Amino acid sequence: MRQLSQEQFTLSGPVVNHRHAQELEEVDRILRAKPDIAELVLQDLERHVRADEGREGMTAEQVLRAALLKQVNALTYDELAFHLLDSATYRAFCGLGVFDPTPSRSTLQRNIKTITEQTWEAINRKVVGYAAERGIEKGRKVRIDATVTGTNIHHPTDSSLLWDGVRVLTRLLTRAHENLGVVRFPNRCRRAKRRALDVLNAKKPRQRTQAYGDLLKVTRETVGYARAALPQIMASPEIMAVVLAAQIEHAIGLTERVIDQTERRVLRGESVPASEKLVSIFEPHTDVIVKDRRDTYYGHKLTLTGGPSGLILDWVVEDGNPADSTLALRMLERQRDIYGRVPRQAAFDGGFASKDNLQEAKGLGVQDVCFSKKRGLEVLDMTRSEWVFKKLRNFRAGIEAWISFLKRCLGLERCLWRNADGFARYVGSSIVAANLLTLARHLIPT
Repeated sequence: MRQLSQEQFTLSGPVVNHRHAQELEEVDRILRAKPDIAELVLQDLERHVRADEGREGMTAEQVLRAALLKQVNALTYDELAFHLLDSATYRAFCGLGVFDPTPSRSTLQRNIKTITEQTWEAINRKVVGYAAERGIEKGRKVRIDATVTGTNIHHPTDSSLLWDGVRVLTRLLTRAHENLGVVRFPNRCRRAKRRALDVLNAKKPRQRTQAYGDLLKVTRETVGYARAALPQIMASPEIMAVVLAAQIEHAIGLTERVIDQTERRVLRGESVPASEKLVSIFEPHTDVIVKDRRDTYYGHKLTLTGGPSGLILDWVVEDGNPADSTLALRMLERQRDIYGRVPRQAAFDGGFASKDNLQEAKGLGVQDVCFSKKRGLEVLDMTRSEWVFKKLRNFRAGIEAWISFLKRCLGLERCLWRNADGFARYVGSSIVAANLLTLARHLIPT
């Protein structure tokens, strides 16, 4: 049965005289001042486990605080389980008594990943609201920029993706043979791996094309074996047959997409648009992000809104690689949803610049709009004076440091959680943890 928190949940003071313990003490005060944050987490937990059944699990407070510790310290679940067992400060922060059992790695993973993207966004808005109440962040001046967070995939090549498809389908067919008695099919993994290596090491285009031809043949054969196994799997009375059939159908669809794009690019010499490319069998939601026509990233684009305090006021995980110029107005309107008004001043990266964005931002009520690159716009059309423009341009550059902080210290360089939902939850947990840490540092007496 789930609980909001334990009856006695206190962190009376730092367990040790250390800066990090002081930061956790301030985070503890913030969370206790906003008990409705834990209620949001409790709602997510109760959606997965009925409140009137089963043993008592981690409370909502414990799940939230464990998630914050994980992201603040960029820990794995195994490391987090160890620190909760070993550290008196972390145990006190999470409300674990001296003799209370500590959660295992799997328990931590299962509970923390239950918190949804929408809940993290709602938590962040409450944190931002607390910062406004304390006069730390009023949302009157904002800086907006975009960055990319990578997914946890290897560098994609058509040959490696074909090999991945063969491996996944073979593994699923092996499982069907061992558990459901499906007829064993030939294992083409070794041949597929050799052809993938031949593609990688080919010194002449003809050798590479020949290796690709055989690799495509092997992959089609494996897809054919998988399709032939589906009727046998569906005929099985076992419960796992439905799940296994769905997994095989999903893998077949992804592998066929890789076959199609490989034939178009390698055999027919076509240029496959980035929006049509599949770059991972395991994380098919991954987007191809080409930045400044120079660097290529594999993950998702994030649009961030920051304030003078260093808090990230808002974020959006984008679908695909939309132009920055199409995102400016939406981010300002989201600020109106958060604060009930648009900011008085807004500073954007140069990619957001356009005459339409300037006019519409002014129409929303933003007094000073600064694009770091003018792109044909007049300074006095954007801001009240040249001095204000320079100040806002310098202010905008500060968000680069906070993006670097998120990537270096909070793990936002690369998302380690699986699938699209996991990606969005990982981003939310990292940003909320960063905001609470930043807010705590503002509140610690100097």
